[in-house]
Amino acid sequence: MLIVGSLVFFLGISAFLFLKKIQDKGIEGVGRILSYQNGNKGYKTPIIEFTPLNGETVTAKPWVYASTDLSKIRSYSNKIDSEVLVRYDPEDPTKFVLESEKSFNYIAFTIFTLAGLFFIVLSICNFLGYIKLGRQ
Repeated sequence: MLIVGSLVFFLGISAFLFLKKIQDKGIEGVGRILSYQNGNKGYKTPIIEFTPLNGETVTAKPWVYASTDLSKIRSYSNKIDSEVLVRYDPEDPTKFVLESEKSFNYIAFTIFTLAGLFFIVLSICNFLGYIKLGRQ
């Protein structure tokens, strides 16, 4: 449980730091939604195309994107070919986020980080004998 909690905490912090970096140093651009890709559990992630300042067109999924169960049942066909604001890393334009998802991404990865921290604390309390988990 400690390893899982540490991994979840690390991934949450990494995503949070990336979002902060992209917010502070990223360049805003306009992209277009080409399609939505279904993940292995049915979550839909947009495929975005945009052209950064270096002129090479980028076609990719956002680097950080949080989906909900609602995305499994929604049809996003009305959003295809619509323009979206993106914010990308000037050093690597394939690392980008959707500007409209900024608040939701922060909330989702804050919860993710707190869940990891919870499992770390739970594991330490179990190790120190404050609580008993598993077999007695």
